[in-house]
Amino acid sequence: MASLISCPHCGTRPKEEFAIRGDATPLRPSSMASDEAWHDYVHLRTNPRGRVREHWQHVAGCRRWLVVERDNLSHAVFSVTDAATEVDR
Repeated sequence: MASLISCPHCGTRPKEEFAIRGDATPLRPSSMASDEAWHDYVHLRTNPRGRVREHWQHVAGCRRWLVVERDNLSHAVFSVTDAATEVDR
């Protein structure tokens, strides 16, 4: 059975219509942050097992960026929100 993602704009679609960007949890440092803070933000990522929040783009549909909460072991999708509505998470 194909994995499905419920786009808030286009409805339920196969995951092949989406492109993943990666972890949606790191907070962008301020423009005046240290080089070390920027290095950590750009290059260092955790690779947790289980439930994660990720940025996905609906490339074959509305082209909007979404935040998808899913289990990276079972690929079960728990929630999908428009990334534009995410405020400083």
